[in-house]
Amino acid sequence: MNLEQGDELVGMEIIDEREGASILAVTERGFGKKTALKEYRIQGRAGKGIITVKTSDKNGNVVGILQVSNNEDVMLITAEGKILRLKINTLREIGRNTQGVKLIDVGEKDRVVAIAILAEKEKEDEDETPGLES
Repeated sequence: MNLEQGDELVGMEIIDEREGASILAVTERGFGKKTALKEYRIQGRAGKGIITVKTSDKNGNVVGILQVSNNEDVMLITAEGKILRLKINTLREIGRNTQGVKLIDVGEKDRVVAIAILAEKEKEDEDETPGLES
C-alpha cells in the first residue's frame, strides 16, 4: 500500500460478505456511519485507497473501522473514559463519501480513541459451571 505523506492506516478488515454485513467507521469527534459493503470496490495493487468518511474539523480523523452485522453491538470508548454501547441495527446505512452522524457526545477536550465489537457469551456457556460434570 502506498501512503501519502501524513496519511495513516487506522484499520483493516478481511471481508467475508455475510448477509447484512456493513462497514462501520468512527471518527474522533464521535461521528460514525454504517456503509453497505457493495459501496466499496475492490482496490487494485498499489492503489491509493478508497474514501470511507469525509473528514473535517467537525468530525475529526477516523479512529477505526469494523465489519459489522445488524445483530452485533459495538463499544465506543473515549480518552476520558466515557463508554457507549451501540446496537448496529439502530444505524441506517449511508454512502461512503459523507461525514456520518453523531454517535456519542464528546467534550471539547475529549475524543473517541477505540471501537470494538462486543463478544456476547452464548447462553449455554453461561449455564455451565467450570470443573463440574453432569
